[in-house]
Amino acid sequence: MNPVLAVPLRAVGGFFELIADTARATLRRPVQFQEFVDQSWFIAGVSIMPTLLVAIPFTVLVCFTLNILLREFGAADLSGAAAAFGSVTQVGPIVTVLIVAGAGATAICADLGARTIREEIDAMKVLGIDPIARLVVPRVAASMFVAAMLNGLVSTIGIVGGFAFSVFLQGVNPGSFVNGITLLVHLPDLVLSEIKATLFGLIAGLVACYLGLNVKGGPKSVGDAVNQTVVFSFMALFVVNVVLTAIEVKLTVR
Repeated sequence: MNPVLAVPLRAVGGFFELIADTARATLRRPVQFQEFVDQSWFIAGVSIMPTLLVAIPFTVLVCFTLNILLREFGAADLSGAAAAFGSVTQVGPIVTVLIVAGAGATAICADLGARTIREEIDAMKVLGIDPIARLVVPRVAASMFVAAMLNGLVSTIGIVGGFAFSVFLQGVNPGSFVNGITLLVHLPDLVLSEIKATLFGLIAGLVACYLGLNVKGGPKSVGDAVNQTVVFSFMALFVVNVVLTAIEVKLTVR
């Protein structure tokens, strides 16, 4: 085999092997519930502030732009529908991609990478403890859970921020804004948005765990793995977002 292709192909094979091992370990007992809770709290702690700092200006900018366009068409009363549709279907998942890959996944990778170079993972294997079941499964589950929660938070911020910005700064009628929220967005849209965010969390968690467990060398390699986590997660998540958005459009076409 070409040496240039051998390394990436081996990495892809190792990643899918991790996916299979994680799927099998998920079905085994005991369930690491306390580790799941701890990791959820940890990921939420490093993600909540970046989420607020990104979501508020992003949603305000989207609402501001949409309201300008709606005013041009004489449809300013539909700003609530535009804010809800944009926040639930696009802004929420996109911000979730940015935060899950940029904050949550990197924190997971750094934690597992540090354990790897300290040979804690090898010690667990010697003691007969499966690191996939003990460390990877609860982290991936926590990443999925936090991603779904972040998506709901960003969607709420988008609608509430859009209301405040539209009503108090752009003179939109508050009653018309509220009535328009459910005009384009229904329960299937919200469910699909949450499924999309959960898949983002799954992919980001798996990428972070794989790179963290395969660190070679010293502390510098941990930093390299963290950087790779951001790049690979962004690439994978944006591709998945495009595919899922296309599917969502097909399923919810009106």
